[in-house]
Amino acid sequence: MWQSLVSGIASVLQFFYQITVNIGIPSYALAIIMFTLLLKLVLYPLSYKQMHSMKKMQEIQPEVKKIQAKYKKNPEKANQAIMEIYKENKVNPMSGCLPLLVQMPIIIALFQALRDFQYADLGSSFLWIPHLKNPDPYYIIPVIVGLTTYLQTKLTSPTGGDDAMAGTQKTMLYIMPIFIAYVSIKFPAGLGLYWIFFSVFGTLQQLYINRQPAMQKGEVGGK
Repeated sequence: MWQSLVSGIASVLQFFYQITVNIGIPSYALAIIMFTLLLKLVLYPLSYKQMHSMKKMQEIQPEVKKIQAKYKKNPEKANQAIMEIYKENKVNPMSGCLPLLVQMPIIIALFQALRDFQYADLGSSFLWIPHLKNPDPYYIIPVIVGLTTYLQTKLTSPTGGDDAMAGTQKTMLYIMPIFIAYVSIKFPAGLGLYWIFFSVFGTLQQLYINRQPAMQKGEVGGK
């Protein structure tokens, strides 16, 4: 089953590469971007619910802060009241982790597919990168990976919340982008390119959702 996933990803990449050949601009980088967009569309229902949940989290932060001030000397009571607000508004504080967990097997399979991929000579380079199956020799891709991950996480992180959630948010906001940038130093540049555009597409989607009118109570998850 795992090998079928890896082979399937390789076949999709080859299909998109053939499209770039047919239109006269052979590029595996463009094929990876097209693959990323396709994956983003496939995961859209999950991302939609997750991003709406994050927006709702941001909207209810004033209520959360009021509870924290009211029960300042009773953290247990404050946490209980905050969880009631989350339940009442149908939001999950940890929902932001779900899309990452879903795509982790895809990332690992994509890593293996790009590592073993049989590139044609034409279109295997990208700007300053000699070959997409090799790591970026100048570490530019890992830096951009960290920046785009930070921007997307910053956009989706609610402010405020209880101390435990604040600690989790800080970890996700600062530690995760640094960690992902670090590990991507040894990854194929093609995988870094995938991560960059996955984050970019996700950021654009979140900006679109954030511009929508404030949702009514209980709307999250109802679409």
